[in-house]
Amino acid sequence: MALRGLWLISHEQGARGTVLFSRRYPTVEKRAKLFNGESYVSVPEDGPFLKALFFELRLTDEDHHFIERRDGCSRINKTSVYALQATGGDLWPVVAFQKSGLIYVGLPLVEQSLDPHPPLISISGISQTFALLSGLLAFMNQKSEGERNSKISQLPSLLMQICPLGSPLDTNFNISLLEGNHVTPSSHPQKPPAWRTSTYKGKPQVNVCIIEKVKSMQYDKRDVVDMWQVYGTVTCKCDIEGTAPNVTVSLNLPANGSPLQDILVHPCVTSLDPAVLTSSSVDVMDDSAFSGPYKFPLIPPPDQFNLCFYTSQVPVPPILGFYQLKEEDSQWKFTIHLKLHESVKNTFEYCEARVPFFNKGPITHLEYKVSYGLLEVSKEKNLLVWVIGQKFPKSLDISLSGTLAFGPVSPQQPVDPVCTGSTAYVKLYFRILDFTLTGCHTDQHSIQVFPSGKLKFSTAREVLSSDYYIWNSKAPAPVVYRTLLF
Repeated sequence: MALRGLWLISHEQGARGTVLFSRRYPTVEKRAKLFNGESYVSVPEDGPFLKALFFELRLTDEDHHFIERRDGCSRINKTSVYALQATGGDLWPVVAFQKSGLIYVGLPLVEQSLDPHPPLISISGISQTFALLSGLLAFMNQKSEGERNSKISQLPSLLMQICPLGSPLDTNFNISLLEGNHVTPSSHPQKPPAWRTSTYKGKPQVNVCIIEKVKSMQYDKRDVVDMWQVYGTVTCKCDIEGTAPNVTVSLNLPANGSPLQDILVHPCVTSLDPAVLTSSSVDVMDDSAFSGPYKFPLIPPPDQFNLCFYTSQVPVPPILGFYQLKEEDSQWKFTIHLKLHESVKNTFEYCEARVPFFNKGPITHLEYKVSYGLLEVSKEKNLLVWVIGQKFPKSLDISLSGTLAFGPVSPQQPVDPVCTGSTAYVKLYFRILDFTLTGCHTDQHSIQVFPSGKLKFSTAREVLSSDYYIWNSKAPAPVVYRTLLF
């Protein structure tokens, strides 16, 4: 990032504006000519620049009447980024904001053509210019005119160290001036980032928790493809002393683990391997996959935060099953079969299957045979709860079958416009601790902290079911549900 120019302008109510300080960088201007090409617009002198800026900010008396170019609905500005009329075209993007009678202005270098204007989010120099101007704002927090003039006189020497040749190295202007007005930025403690609002005092410790939620839609039909996917969240709590400690958290996969995709990271992450960002589940034609380790260097916030989110397409769902429900002789016969995949840890905190019956009356008759677990009927007589418990049997296969009869429908019975007739589903609820379907994990050797020291580390991981449906294979598949959930 580089600056083409920097201005500090005074503007008191009812008084004419004055340029208190300005700095241009000829070397950056040569780069602007090269990058911008035919769209290049030179920076005007202070007089024309001040007039164009005040016109755009509506700070002159003669410009209070409506002007379509500036005041039209298509020019509503919410970003403090302006285009100033100059000789040869519009000077853009000019970053400017007002505070306490002063206007802080910066013009970042855009390393591409300006015609048409590229999206603001693609120009990294804009946010960095805001940061530099915010540092200047903090430095110019004066109480008297004499103090303000004294600080303005220090700006040339400060900028020689903070922003040599137009390239900002620091945004903190409140650094000590040594003898001879020489500035040593490294002598000042590092400024904490905005998200680190407090400092921790005590024994350093890092807690990492990986939670994977698995969604599944199973139909047991040849013409309808079963679907499943894993959605992961990594939460962290870093209690580290210092104003801006550097922490690196790494996520690892086993040799047969499923690669992480569609990774979104917290803004406190300072850098990221490009291979992490390009791994996407949307591009089905790309068979390249990054298998880690996934390293996240960061300056952590003081509170718990979500380090990253990800998706993953595991080879098989953790529990595969089918459900059959059909009406025979005024009774409904049902069969449910579930199989736990051998790669899944067979230790559950809880596991149950719920079988709701919509648009039907209360259950008046139930005969069943269950190979494992317990079957319960809800108090409302409209739901079967198959409590599987904390473990599948050694065979990993379980089944439930039986017959049902229903009474007349009452207004209190549950209604669902999709689940009419024999269209119905089984929904699974389960939780597995100390396990992930992708194999994603982290350990104390995956954590790096600077400055280094003794560190207490704790980790947890778990798998939760989320929208885990097995539809009746004897009825039409609800395609609209598949679209909404996936």
